Amino acid sequence: MNFSTWKVKRPSNLLLHIITWAVIFLLPYIFTSEYYHDSGRTERENEFLHLNTVTKVFWILLFYLNTVFLIPKFLYKRNYLIFTLLQLLIFGAIMGIHSVFFELIVSDLPFNFYRSSTHNMIPFLFTVLVSMAFKTVSDRIKTERVAGEKQRENLRAELSFLRSQISPHFLFNVLNNIVALVRMKSEELEPTIIKLSSLLQYMLYETDEDKVLLSKEVEYLESYIDLQKQRFGNRLTLNIQTDIKEDWHVIEPMLLIPFVENAFKHGTGMVKAPLIEITLKVADDDLFFVVRNKYNELDKVKDKDSGIGLVNVKRRLELLYGKNHRLRIDKSNEWFSVSLQLTFNHDELYRDR
Repeated sequence: MNFSTWKVKRPSNLLLHIITWAVIFLLPYIFTSEYYHDSGRTERENEFLHLNTVTKVFWILLFYLNTVFLIPKFLYKRNYLIFTLLQLLIFGAIMGIHSVFFELIVSDLPFNFYRSSTHNMIPFLFTVLVSMAFKTVSDRIKTERVAGEKQRENLRAELSFLRSQISPHFLFNVLNNIVALVRMKSEELEPTIIKLSSLLQYMLYETDEDKVLLSKEVEYLESYIDLQKQRFGNRLTLNIQTDIKEDWHVIEPMLLIPFVENAFKHGTGMVKAPLIEITLKVADDDLFFVVRNKYNELDKVKDKDSGIGLVNVKRRLELLYGKNHRLRIDKSNEWFSVSLQLTFNHDELYRDR
């Protein structure tokens, strides 16, 4: 017999079982005491009250025998006939033991099997039905909990995979920037490497967290943009506006960078007078993020990683925010624009605290 199926994992569950059975045992004494407050119970009534109390022990044993062994072994496997026969055999055994206690507790009264069976049939059927309902509901809750845990684990695994795809793509672009600075023998090489070091520190350590402060993500974006400024210089016009008053909003790391990265990739090639506009603001619990860049339809980026960033961030947004975000991507009149609005999930901050 596998007792692990009914082991109580939490003290609160054990306490609930104890309280329930204690109430069932005590209620007959409480009600009869109120009913016989003035006249008192007769000796015969006390004997039957004690006999019923002893019999309740067997209903408890029947309850746990069903939930632990008989229901999973036979009822769940659709062996209804065997389950029913076993219940009848158990009832007969309980009545046999009941007759022994009847002789010990009830004086000067012969035991009548038919009358006792009729009297105990209702609590017996009630115990069987309650054990079936309890086992079915508890197993359904357990199944849903396990399924939810598996879903959360799959979600974490998928998010980790998507994030791992984004980070090397970004690093590849930054290293290309450094190569360009080396070739130009630019004085900006040293501060660029220092800035890259801070970016890598963020990528390696901060992104291990489920969430980071929005201000840190914005610092990361600004550092990335600074690196791109060093690369393109006056050839590129950048208009950046940020409006973040609160410093307590949190966001998933590396969630915004793919949009900016995509703008630099597709908005700085064969584009005449390249222009990138970035707007980021927070109003109440909503984030508004817009990235616009000019593009040239003839300029096709043909590297194998092209498009990975946007595809992955779309998937991450679906997994993390669901209906709590709106993502709109437009491509018209030589402008490519991405507009994101999402509602912060602040309840997740305190879920495990």
